[in-house]
Amino acid sequence: MSRVVGVRPLLRASLRQEGRSFVPWILVVTALSVTSILVFPSVFPTLASRQALATTIGANPALSLVFGAPGDLTTAEGFNTWRALALGGFLAALMAIFTVVRASRGQEDSGQAELLASGVMSRSTRLVVAVAMALIASVALGVVCALATWAAGSDPGPAWLLSATFTANGWMFAAVAAVAAQLGSEARTASGLAVAVAGSLFLVRGYLDSVEAAGWTTWLTPQGWMQRTAPSIDDDWWPLLPAVALTAVLLVVAFALQARRDFGQGALAPRPGPAHGAVRSVGALAWRLGRASLVAWTVAFTFLGVVFGSLASSVPDLLAEDSGVAQVLAAGATTPDQLVGEFLVTILSLLGIIAAVSGVQVMLRVRAEELDDRVEPLLAGAVARTRFYAAHVLRALAGPTLAMLVGGTVVALLAGDAGLGVTVGDVLLQAVVIVPAVWTVVGVSVAVVGARPRVTVAAWAGVLVSFALTLLGPTFGLDDWALGISPFWHVPHVTAADVDWSGLGWVSLFTAGFVAIGLAGFRHRDLAR
Repeated sequence: MSRVVGVRPLLRASLRQEGRSFVPWILVVTALSVTSILVFPSVFPTLASRQALATTIGANPALSLVFGAPGDLTTAEGFNTWRALALGGFLAALMAIFTVVRASRGQEDSGQAELLASGVMSRSTRLVVAVAMALIASVALGVVCALATWAAGSDPGPAWLLSATFTANGWMFAAVAAVAAQLGSEARTASGLAVAVAGSLFLVRGYLDSVEAAGWTTWLTPQGWMQRTAPSIDDDWWPLLPAVALTAVLLVVAFALQARRDFGQGALAPRPGPAHGAVRSVGALAWRLGRASLVAWTVAFTFLGVVFGSLASSVPDLLAEDSGVAQVLAAGATTPDQLVGEFLVTILSLLGIIAAVSGVQVMLRVRAEELDDRVEPLLAGAVARTRFYAAHVLRALAGPTLAMLVGGTVVALLAGDAGLGVTVGDVLLQAVVIVPAVWTVVGVSVAVVGARPRVTVAAWAGVLVSFALTLLGPTFGLDDWALGISPFWHVPHVTAADVDWSGLGWVSLFTAGFVAIGLAGFRHRDLAR
């Protein structure tokens, strides 16, 4: 008898059940690539406009932090590579991570794994199926994206190579998730570990691109390997081979760890809880549930502050080395102080968008607790619905605030001593005035979870819209009314000569509206519906 039994029927049933969850990821990554090809000729129709685009991107290293170093921006394929390679690969990695963890450790947490194990199935079958699902989904993402990008007008070679990097990212981080699933004590811990690895490597890659590090540093991260393929420039396929090798090695490690761990346990065992409960209020319960993630996000923002602050302190050198930016400065179109001010607003806004993710997670955790039937026993007592929900809303708003204060302080200390023409107080104040915009983004999730929990995916709308409009809107030359949809567009620039503070009032008004909708919705709707 084979050591792995029952893979085929379980894989078929799992794909039938989970297949639809791949569709949003495939559509988003495909849209990211296709829109680049479709929009580029109309938005940048002349060589002069494309050279201006290269200058704009060169003047803002924060864009390289997210999208990678620009290559050839005079062609649609080159623009698509810059815009989609790093971000699309990161999204493919997240898809693979969540697929593997949900189909392996998630089933152990829910009890489904015990039910499956009662049939004819070997110990490693579920992990084989989980990894196989992620690999298949990654291949599907690559094929759909390549065909759609080709159909949109791209040359076939760059389209297929770019899409292959998405598949390779999915494979590598499926293997990372398989290892994390053996280490974490539960599915949420395993997902956190794998996402932390992916996010850290993404950030390291972005930092190296932003400071224009030596070429050999691209070999330090798996995402850097994908950059070495250079679709539309060099069209090298061979850097994909290390990705396949890394996937194989990590999967061997994952199956070795899986054979040695106890069912339902991980290598990182949780600490036992206290002998007697000390939580006496619903507010204390909300803080107790989020204490670990609050500490983790605070540590992460300390690290992000160091990275962003170091990047800010190197802006003058980076701008001086960019010939396009030097020409703009020489022509008097702008000043170094204005470029530095815009750059600080951009990176602090990016920091705010990342901070908002933690608030959205808090509200989604409320929904998860509700679906697990842990909320109804609480509300059966003397706890009012409004008080319960308000306690978690307060926690969702306070967490990003603390993160922004920590990250902003670190950035301010580093940038204030770098001779950029701004003081520590200026940068710290800029970080503080971004907080109301962060609250607005979190407020969207408060309204969705409270009033329309069946569409919880809409809770991420504020984050996605803000990210797209804040970082890409000005590059595409969008009108002010479109840019104004993002709350971060209304943030006052404290280093400007004439500061307009009215934007803070508008975003605060929207935040209050979203919170009111959420509280009213949670008070009147049925639970777990």
